[in-house]
Amino acid sequence: MKILDYKLYYFLGVGGIGMSALARYFNHYNKKVFGYDKTSTLLTSQLEEEGINCHYNDNPGLVKDILSLFKKEEVLIIYTPAVPKEHTEYQFLIENKYTVLKRSEVLGEITKQFKTIAIAGTHGKTTTTTLVTHLLKSAGINCFSFMGGISKNYNTNLLLGEINDKDTYVVVEADEYDRSFLTLHPQIAVITSVDADHLDIYGNSDSVKAGYTLFANQVKEHGTLIVKKNVDNDLTLSNKRLIYSLNLDTEYCARSITIENAQFFYDIQSPVEPILNVTLGLPGLHNVENSIAAVAIAQQLGIKGDVIKEGLRSFKGVKRRFDYRIKTDALVYIDDYAHHPEELKATIGSVRKLYPGKKITAIFQPHLFSRTRDFADAFAESLDMLDECILLDIYPAREKPIEGVTSEMLLGKMNLKNKKVLSKQEVLTYIKQEKLDVLLTMGAGDIDGMIEPIEKMLMK
Repeated sequence: MKILDYKLYYFLGVGGIGMSALARYFNHYNKKVFGYDKTSTLLTSQLEEEGINCHYNDNPGLVKDILSLFKKEEVLIIYTPAVPKEHTEYQFLIENKYTVLKRSEVLGEITKQFKTIAIAGTHGKTTTTTLVTHLLKSAGINCFSFMGGISKNYNTNLLLGEINDKDTYVVVEADEYDRSFLTLHPQIAVITSVDADHLDIYGNSDSVKAGYTLFANQVKEHGTLIVKKNVDNDLTLSNKRLIYSLNLDTEYCARSITIENAQFFYDIQSPVEPILNVTLGLPGLHNVENSIAAVAIAQQLGIKGDVIKEGLRSFKGVKRRFDYRIKTDALVYIDDYAHHPEELKATIGSVRKLYPGKKITAIFQPHLFSRTRDFADAFAESLDMLDECILLDIYPAREKPIEGVTSEMLLGKMNLKNKKVLSKQEVLTYIKQEKLDVLLTMGAGDIDGMIEPIEKMLMK
């Protein structure tokens, strides 16, 4: 059956950012969409308001009742690998031989009907995906987009186009976790970075690079591969490609970068058409670099310089990606999804450049025991760039604890003097009493639930 031919779509892990975009996609086409997740969140509440039925208890009996209203061949089960195999709903669905597909497989099927633009990379892919989407929409290009974050321009992670247009594009974030991106065969692909990550899946950095090489080789014949300079050095690529960088002598790069009032201004060098006097609506040197990749894509589609320039200026960014929550002369509060040592380094480094001389305090929630173990020394080195660091307990996500791997262990590796491990409640009490200049919250777990309480407290 074609992916839109089922009548009921049941999601295991419906509240995930990638899963929720798929749920919204099928809901848009008036399909019955149900889903399970372990906790109710702002995102699942929004899904319910849109007509998607969600529940939060692992309940095979409830699933059986829902599915009994349809023939088995009319039902598609979509799951995220973050759902453990011992999950009883998952077990029930497997044992009863329903059609069960991973999120990545479903996304791969959807993209087959469009010209696919896929953005991959250990870091930067969500912002780049969202910025490319904004540039295409600004240029009036018919496109769908499955974004790995909530666009602040459109307040959603899914944008829809016209499905019957032969020139329709789909922009997707190509996730390397579980080798998900190998379901995609893009017309245009970007690789922003290939730092070691998800070693619970890949084992070592060489396997990570091998996975990205496979992805690069899936770009369609006569398609376009765009890679960052150090990625080109790290991977053995046989296909023709365009090379970009922040400020090296590459085909696409930035020139004359300046900072005024915590905002970046620069020119973009390009083999097609230089874009001069760019103002990016998003702070951070790493985002300047992301914008260069986005411009390379836009120019492959024939988007003109004045449209690109206005799109860059009007881009508001992604929720939880260098997301200003408070920005006054007295206090700056930025929230960021950074959860890998290189992401922490990029975020903290950008804040240092934007606010020289200011005291930078960060609340960081490590994500996954395995990632904390594998990159403990690198995490410590990145966090030592701060003036003050508060660690929360490790967010386990899909993992069980690993003996000896704790936030206290990470704290012990840091050279920073002003550091501590606190509970969430202790954090709120502590920062209420502190004199803060610049505050960061960083992490990919449930630290996002602290953002509004912190913001409200600081605004009093």
